[in-house]
Amino acid sequence: MTKYMIAAAAVTLATPLWAEGIDAAIDTDGDGAYSLQEVQAVSDAVTQDVFNGYDISADGLLDAAEAAAMVEAGLLPQQS
Repeated sequence: MTKYMIAAAAVTLATPLWAEGIDAAIDTDGDGAYSLQEVQAVSDAVTQDVFNGYDISADGLLDAAEAAAMVEAGLLPQQS
């Protein structure tokens, strides 16, 4: 889990570059964040533990920076 946290922290610095590439269709409720259910709908590889590893703020949602880290790791699709 530590490697996920390190990756997420490193990607945070580059978030403006990747945040635009996140597939907006993942955010089905339009709240600007990604819930575990929304992420699991597009990625079978994301378990609760994996999600928690990327949810640095521990608020139960992924913000743009946290989601960008998952895109970089290949766990979420980029916008095509």
